[in-house]
This record gives sequence, C-alpha cells and structure tokens, in this order.
Amino acid sequence: MNLSNPPKTSDAVASHVRTHPLPGQVVLVLQGGGALGAYQMGVFRALHESGIEPDWVIGTSIGAINASLIAGNKHEDRLDRMEEFWSRVGHTPAKDLLAASPFGGMAVANLMTLATGVESFFAPNPMALLGPYAPLGPEKAGYYSVAPLRELLSELVDFDHLNTGPTRLTVGAANVQTAQMRYFDSRDEDLDLRHVLASGALPPAFPAVRIGEELYWDGGVLSNTPVEAVFDDSPRKNSVIFMVNLWSPDGAEPDTLWQVMTRQKDIQYSSRAMNQIERQRQLHYLRHIIKELAMKLPEDERGKDAVKELEAQGCLTHMHLVRLLAPNLGGQDNMKDIDFSAAGIRRRSAAGYEDTVRVLTRKPWEDPFDPLEGFILHDSVLA
Repeated sequence: MNLSNPPKTSDAVASHVRTHPLPGQVVLVLQGGGALGAYQMGVFRALHESGIEPDWVIGTSIGAINASLIAGNKHEDRLDRMEEFWSRVGHTPAKDLLAASPFGGMAVANLMTLATGVESFFAPNPMALLGPYAPLGPEKAGYYSVAPLRELLSELVDFDHLNTGPTRLTVGAANVQTAQMRYFDSRDEDLDLRHVLASGALPPAFPAVRIGEELYWDGGVLSNTPVEAVFDDSPRKNSVIFMVNLWSPDGAEPDTLWQVMTRQKDIQYSSRAMNQIERQRQLHYLRHIIKELAMKLPEDERGKDAVKELEAQGCLTHMHLVRLLAPNLGGQDNMKDIDFSAAGIRRRSAAGYEDTVRVLTRKPWEDPFDPLEGFILHDSVLA
C-alpha cells in the first residue's frame, strides 16, 4: 500500500509556516474512530512537513495509538512509523480486490472484517464462540483478541523514548468499575503498552485491560474527544490546540434504518465536543475577568493570602483551538470505522493533509481577538 504520495506543500508555504512560530505550546488532540484515524496521519504529515512538532499529544482509542506513534519515536522516525502502522493494518490484497469487485463491494469486505478481523490489528477470539454467558474472565471477554496489535505496537513504539522524550503523551481510558474517565499522562507516570491498549479496548469487541488493580475500557465509552485534558491542565499555558475530529457532529435527517445507524454513531462518538468547548470558553472568560479584576486591586490587598487564593483561580493564558473535522467521504456508511481498505486509508489521509495545509496557510491564530477571550475557536471548515 502506497501511503507516501499525497500532494506536497509548496516550498513557499512550508517556508512561510516555519518563519511564523505558533503562539505557545502545540497540542494535538486525537479523537477515536477506528479506520477513520487515517485522517490523523494526514494531519500529522502536514504539521511535520511544515516544521511543527507537537509538545503534547492527547488521544483516545485509535487517537491514542496514533499519539503513541508520535510521542514514542524520534522526530525523524515519527512519520515513517505512522505510515508503516497504517500500511500493516490495511486490508490484505485479496480483501481489497473483493472490496473493489462488483461481485463483492465494500459492504462484503466489511462483513469479512467482522468475521476474520484485521491483519496486524485484531483477530477473532475463539473463546467467544462458547456463547455470551461463558465465563471468559474480565481480560479475555471480547469478540476479538488484540494480540496482533500488541505485537505491532511493541515493534513500532519505543516506550523508553516515549517516557523520556520531548513530547508529552496523554491517553484516556474508562474505568470499568467506577465509570470514571482516567487520563494517563507521561508527565506524571511512566506509560507502557497497557495504557495505549486500554484506551482502545472498545467493548464488546475488545477485552478490558488491567492496569494495577483496575480494569479499563476504551476512553470513547465516556469521552471520545479528550480535549478536556488540555482545559483542566495545571498550570495552564498559552497554546495552539489542533483538535482532530473523526466523527461529524452535523448531519442530514436519516430516512432509512441504515442511515439511522450511521447518524447514531456519528452523534455518539462526536462526544459532545462542541458543548465542552462552549463551556470551556465561558470558564476561560471568567478566569480572565478574575485576573483582570485582581490586577486592579492595591498592592497591599493583593498581598493578602485570601486574595492570593482567589486570584489563583484566574489566568491570562490564551488558547487557540483549531478544529479539524474529517469530511464525510462518498460511500461511507455505518461500518466506515472498520473500512481498512487501501483506498479508504489513502482518501482519509489525503483529506487530513489537505485540510491541515489549508489551516497552516491561513494561520487563523494570528487574527485579532478580544484579549478577554482566553479561548478562541478556529473552525477549519471556515478557514
């Protein structure tokens, strides 16, 4: 599978981007979405070719896998490792031929994926044939085994580099017993393969992963868009946040059952991201007001412990959130997230590349904004 030939940025565009540093830390937030995650490869390629490397990568599910490939490799190896991953989880040539055949088609290829799994990603769990009531154990209770993915990531991700390198990694997982979201962060603890696999352990397809005494499922069960990890970080920093969404929050009214299932999935996994963003915009505005009001107090008042405690709730940081939204490509349906065809991977990667090049050329974070607005949203659809 040839994934290395999307259109290149022109020298002028690349040079233009490199000579305009971004205002603050660069954060890459990667949503979960199975095969749709190839879009994120295109996004990273555009950033990488423009000389922009993330300081912090946050991911859930396939986003956590892509994030680990970035943080877990040296700068010069990251793109190659990501492309190798997507090449190896792509359909076999036989399945690609079936998908393109008038006697098969993508629907048949996707059904074969459900039946046989995806090479280098997941394989059917024979124990699941015992039936839904068979006691398989909490770490084996799933329709598929991810042993192939475990082997592939062990080969492609250097966890020593991940835990000591310059790029911070955060992955989200859902605690099975408490229904609480947990963000594992390389800044606070050493991460290993279990943390990445836990973030992608989507039930009932994949079994839970145990970390310490706790069991974890895919973070997308609770929050598939892990952008809140940036908003809740302490201390907050000036940032440009590239939030890469794979599921469309907007869509037409469905009028068939198949369209209903497709739209339901989009709504579920878009994960109320825009609601979170609007709420955070309000909170950040209030933080700016608190800080501005505190600065107007006399110095003797600002020096009091009680006032310092109140002032600590404010900040003057600016967060530019760039929302990159994967387009709905023609022919996609309810099973688009298991479309690991070579054509599907190429199309999504190319779309991510083109969307990101357009944003980097536009540089919306350089536009004027109200200084009291600490949180500024830039939508790539409007860029």
